[in-house]
Amino acid sequence: MRIESVVVHVVAVRHGEAYLGPRRDGSAPGDDGYERRPPWRSMYSSRFETVLVEVRDDAGTVGWGEALAPVGPQVVAAVLDTMLIPALLATPVAGPRAAWAFLRDLMRERGHLVGHQADALAALDMALWDLHARRLGVPLSTALGGRVRDRVPVYISGLPEPQRDARAALARDWWERGATTVKLHGGHGVAEDLADVDAVKTAAPGLAVAVDAHWAYGAADAARLARELAARDAAFLEAPLAPEDIEGHRGLVAGSEITIAVGEALRHRHEFLAWLAARAMGLAQPDVARTGVTEALVIAGIAAAHHTPVALHHSVCLAPALAAGIHLSAVLAEALFFEYQPTTVDVAESMTAAPFERDPSGFSVPGGPGLGIVVDPGWVAHHCVQSSTHHRSDAS
Repeated sequence: MRIESVVVHVVAVRHGEAYLGPRRDGSAPGDDGYERRPPWRSMYSSRFETVLVEVRDDAGTVGWGEALAPVGPQVVAAVLDTMLIPALLATPVAGPRAAWAFLRDLMRERGHLVGHQADALAALDMALWDLHARRLGVPLSTALGGRVRDRVPVYISGLPEPQRDARAALARDWWERGATTVKLHGGHGVAEDLADVDAVKTAAPGLAVAVDAHWAYGAADAARLARELAARDAAFLEAPLAPEDIEGHRGLVAGSEITIAVGEALRHRHEFLAWLAARAMGLAQPDVARTGVTEALVIAGIAAAHHTPVALHHSVCLAPALAAGIHLSAVLAEALFFEYQPTTVDVAESMTAAPFERDPSGFSVPGGPGLGIVVDPGWVAHHCVQSSTHHRSDAS
């Protein structure tokens, strides 16, 4: 595989509906910049921001990759521009796995298997896998060894309405259209979160309900929420404690009758191994736009060895990461379902020549070569806020 050029696109898309919807008071997020949305600690953007990587080989075949970079995508782009891409273009590339091993080690001994370095590597790895499968003329799922399912079950992620009755009505609408599971964005206090669950279950009694606590709770409140959710037969409780608290999550898993889901903040096999060996997660949630395809396969294998199911995370990433997540969910026997963010998927489809085949219960696996998507270059150019192009030098 001879890589001739790599283009990095920092993209920001303004959409009619912000990620996670309006604030709880009904107001819309600001038009520009970043803000917190209490009680959640994290910073959010009013736009859909991401980093796209476009890799071209000497035959003109193009592969696309993407990093989960919802805030500050320019930082991820800088890692790609200054370190990863120059190293890739200066080295013969046998394929995605070899490239991954080489690029991972560039900053490994300095503690950079995580954070923006990992996100940048994930985007490049995804693009190389897309290119590899396109060169073979097969879908990514075939290049990865073949599917165990042709249709990927999903859960609806979020009910972006500011009022509880509107959230319940939206849940009922999803249920009547064929959805089987919905995840609520919690962390607003145990009583508030439980009231949301009760409202949704009343409006849509056949709908399974999960709660994402957004890392908001301490041990006592998390245990109480887990206990009450178990009594309501909830599907799972995601991210209940601080994201670095392995021991706290271990205790919660041991003392709860509900599945505890963790993983979107983790990037590599060693992190997941530590959590899985400690029995600190009951459902592993790697995000392919943070792990890359190569590492996601390893993580899933480690989870399987610990008898822990997988549900790939997906949030504000667009078409390349969405397609990669669907393909991986199709080849991983331990994958239960995939996260379906409706607004994000709408934005993702705006950049492709054809929509994803989907309904509220699941996605069909894209059937074309590679990721199975055709990216509209005009869309990328229109929404690009920063771009850089790297070419292999004659000397290399």
